[in-house]
Amino acid sequence: MQSIIRKMEQRDKSQVLEMMRVFYASAAVLSNGSPEIFEADIAHCIGDCPYLEGYIFENGNTIQGYGMVAKSFSTEFGKPCIWIEDIYIKEEFRGCGIGSRFLNFIEEKYPNSVYRLEVEAENERAVKVYQKCGYKVLPYMEMKK
Repeated sequence: MQSIIRKMEQRDKSQVLEMMRVFYASAAVLSNGSPEIFEADIAHCIGDCPYLEGYIFENGNTIQGYGMVAKSFSTEFGKPCIWIEDIYIKEEFRGCGIGSRFLNFIEEKYPNSVYRLEVEAENERAVKVYQKCGYKVLPYMEMKK
């Protein structure tokens, strides 16, 4: 049975919280997040927030990972911008094509958009997946306040 991608639901909360703890404590993410941020992110994913969507990667009753995307508009490119915020796949399911399928799923759901994501250069496996899916490194620095 192949993995399915479905919207995140309230019943997924405890498993997503655990995956977020693992993901944000790993070298794949620059910041460590916090329990409060994780709770807020999940609440926005399963609530009616128009900016954030959460997805579950599942095979049967086994959750294999999750993804989150944020929606905005890019004046630089003149079209909607879809930020792939989180892609986390449990270790035992990595290399099965789930990440690539999720990126394709988002591109089909939001055609004619710009797709952006952040990745740590040291996360070579993820970088290769993103490059294989057509993502390219941007030549400028991003800043935040």
